[in-house]
Amino acid sequence: MANSLPKLKLIPTFLILFTIFSSFSTLVTAKKTHLFSRTLAPSRLGLKREKLSHLHFYFHDIVSGRNATAVRVAEAAMTNTSLTGFGAVVMMDDPLTVRPQLSSKQVGRAQGIYAFASQNELGLLMVLNFAFTEGKYNGSNLSVLGRNTVFSAVREMPIVGGSGLFRFARGYAHATTHTFDLKSGDAIVEYNVYVFHY
Repeated sequence: MANSLPKLKLIPTFLILFTIFSSFSTLVTAKKTHLFSRTLAPSRLGLKREKLSHLHFYFHDIVSGRNATAVRVAEAAMTNTSLTGFGAVVMMDDPLTVRPQLSSKQVGRAQGIYAFASQNELGLLMVLNFAFTEGKYNGSNLSVLGRNTVFSAVREMPIVGGSGLFRFARGYAHATTHTFDLKSGDAIVEYNVYVFHY
C-alpha cells in the first residue's frame, strides 16, 4: 500500500502536465491552420497595377408591352396614391447597348432592383449589377448601390464592387436620361462609368 501512494500522487501532476501540453498544442495548431484573417500582398492573387477604365453604354428600361424588361414585383398600400410611387419595387433585366437604339450592339444587362424610396421626389434606390457580355469584359460584373433622382440632369451612383476583371472595383456611374416616354414609362439612360480595378 505504501508503494502505491507515490504513484497516486504522480497522477494529478501527470494530468495537469498533459492538459497544459494539449492546450498549447491545440493553440499552436489553430494558429497555423485556422486563421480568421491575414494580410496578403496583391501579387499573391495575381493582381498587378490598378487602372482606371471608362465604360459608356445605354440602359433600356422597358416597362410597357409584352417584352417588358422591368416589372413591378411589390408595392405598399399607399403606392398608388403617392405622387412619387413611394413603396414600389421593380425587378429589372434591362439591355445595355453601345448606342441609344435598342437594335444596336448589346454589351450586357442591368440586372437587379430599383425601389421608389422617396416621399418628396422621384428618388430611386438602385441595387443592380451591370453584367457584361461583350469582349474582354464578357462574364465580368460591376455592382451599383445608390440613389437615383431621375429628374436630375445627371445622377451619380457609386460602384461598390465587381467580379471577373472587375474584382476589387470601386468608382462611380453618371446617369443621364436620353429619352423618357411619358405615355409608356419606357426610358433610355446614358451611362458613363468610371472604375478603378486591377
